Formats: sequence, C-alpha cells, structure tokens
Amino acid sequence: MACMFDDRLHQLEARHQLRRMRLVESAPGCMVTLEGRQVILMASNDYLGLATDARLKQAAIAATERFGVGAGASRLISGTLRPHQDLEAALAKFKGTEAALVFGSGYLANIGLIPALIGSEGLILADRLCHASLIDGCRLSGAELRVFRHRDTTQLGSLLARRTPRRDTLIVTDGVFSMDGDLAPLPELISLVERYAARLLVDDAHGTGVLGAQGRGTLEHFGVEGRQPFHMGTLSKAFGTSGAYVAGPESLIRYLVSTARSFIYTTAPPPATAAAALAALQIIQTEPERRARLWANRDRFYSGLQAMGYRLAESRSPIIPVLIGETEKTLALADRLLELGVYAPAIRPPTVPKGTGRIRTTVTSEHTADHLNIVLAAFGQAGREFGLI
Repeated sequence: MACMFDDRLHQLEARHQLRRMRLVESAPGCMVTLEGRQVILMASNDYLGLATDARLKQAAIAATERFGVGAGASRLISGTLRPHQDLEAALAKFKGTEAALVFGSGYLANIGLIPALIGSEGLILADRLCHASLIDGCRLSGAELRVFRHRDTTQLGSLLARRTPRRDTLIVTDGVFSMDGDLAPLPELISLVERYAARLLVDDAHGTGVLGAQGRGTLEHFGVEGRQPFHMGTLSKAFGTSGAYVAGPESLIRYLVSTARSFIYTTAPPPATAAAALAALQIIQTEPERRARLWANRDRFYSGLQAMGYRLAESRSPIIPVLIGETEKTLALADRLLELGVYAPAIRPPTVPKGTGRIRTTVTSEHTADHLNIVLAAFGQAGREFGLI
C-alpha cells in the first residue's frame, strides 16, 4: 500500500502538482512567522483584518465559556444553540432576506444547497471558472451539467434558448471569482434568468463584506438585490471566522433544514465561531472605513504592479493575480519572493487552467503603505531577475 502511494506522489511531483503545507507560527495578520521567518503575508482572504480583532476574540471566549467548545451534534439532533440562531437572524436582516441558514463551511453549503435546488431531471449551466465546491455540488445533484465560457452571457443565452422548453434549469456562478478576482456579470445573468424562467445561484464568498456601499456583496454592488431571491456566501473571508450561510426566503431555509444533507448529517459549527461571526457582522456594518482602506490599498498595489509592466488579470476586487504562465517559472518566482520576505504562493494547474500559472496576491485593509512598498520592491526585483518586466 505504501509503495502505491509513493508512486502516486512521484507522479504528482513530476507534474508539479505536489503540494505541501507551510507552518505559520503566529496569528494570520499582515506579518506572519512562516517557518521561523517574519514575512509579509499577501495571500490571506481576511480582507478586513477581523480574524485578529479583539472584539471577535472576546465574543468567541464568552460563547465558549457559556456554551462550551463544541456544538455536540447536528442541530437537528441535540438542538440549536443561541449563537447560531442569533447569527442567522442578523445575517437575514443584513442581507434583506426573510431567513438564513448557517453551514460549517462554504464547501458544505454548496454541496448541500445545489442538490436541494435541482434534481436529476434538471439542467445546470455553470461558469467555466466556478469554484470547485460549486462544481462538486452540481455533480452531486445528478442533473445534467454543462459549462459555459467564463462570463460569456452570449453563449449562456444560446444554451438557454436551445434547452428543452420548461426544463428545470439552474445557472451557477461565483460573484467574485477566487482565482481571477473579476466579477460575474450579474445584471446580464439575472436578465437571462428572468427571460428564460431559470434560476440563479450566486456564490458570494469573496464579495460579502467587501463589495457594495454597505458591504452586502456583489448583488448590492450591481444593484440587483431585489431581483435575486437567494444566494450563499462564507464567513471565512471578510468576516474573519469560519462557516457559511444561505440567505433567502423562509420557505427555502425551512426546506434546506429538511433536505440539505451537509446540514443534516454533520455537527453544527462551534458556538464560538458563530458568536465571532456575529461580532464581525456588527463591525462590518458600523466601520465602513475598513472597506475604504481595503480599496485604497487594493488600488495602490494594483497600480504599482501595472506600472512595472506585470501582466495582471482583469481583477475588480482585492484579489490581484499576477499572470506568469509556465508552472515552473511561477513556482520559482514564488520561491524568490519568499526569499525577499513576501509570502505570495504560486497557483498552478489543476487549480487554474494549463498555461495560466500565477502568483495570486490579496490585499487587506490592514496592510500599511510600508508593507505595500516592500512587496512592490520585491516584485520589482524578482520580476527583473526573471525577465518578466
């Protein structure tokens, strides 16, 4: 058995697909202790710096002292706890929906939600760059799955027009695409949904807390909240905690409680994470200056890379991918940046399409001007050494 996995490991290594985890020995802030070295972290989705906020820590501690470390069982088995209920009520109010339901992670939400929305007789049309959890949820549903070109609403319209009339159809997309940082064309997608009597699922993991005047996400950003009745998102990005939610009509939420297998058959999230997420939501609503700092940092960093001559993805978010291409060169550049004190990992196939290797950087509201100047200098030095700029 060991030899079999040794062979498979060698195969992965030969394809540059062997991954390893790096040990971080500090809190996940802008500066981290990575394997004994202080480096600037440019890979965190903690967009608003809330993962280390004292108010979230205190909320988590208080919930732990009152409710314990673990939830004990599924909420349908041992009962629901007050922190989960309070968080769901606050999320629904924030999102302007009747109700919300919390899951243990975004992955669990998607693999539970999609099979509950559509069955084996249906048709799913998914953006080519959808997150893996969305694709896995589509496959678990048993519905016919067809993929349309990234953000190509013309092709999507053709697929809708050619389908069997009145066939149950679900369109699936990220709100913000996690590897490119660009946005789904939600107004056009919703117009197609309305025209062809289909439904739309938006995964707003990277939009919630970041986009929109009030931080409600991609739907608010495009002004289409009233036209899209439900969506999902996570609590592990801008909220700085963990878990996910589905927000929508009360009838949908009640239906998911009885049908979403990844909700029914798993232990509920720890009460501490729910309490911390509620504290994060209150900060998101009352401290818009965090989003202002985030976007100022994003624009400063993007402009700096662009001025150097780097090839960047068409990002419209704090996710800024630096496109390199070849896997070997991408990995080498990431190693060189780390030597220069910047942790920005290489992203390569199969996470992204072949030939599109990249350094995926993210900025947060808590990066300082000094941080960004150091990172830009490192990219400048490494880029010249590798002939990229």
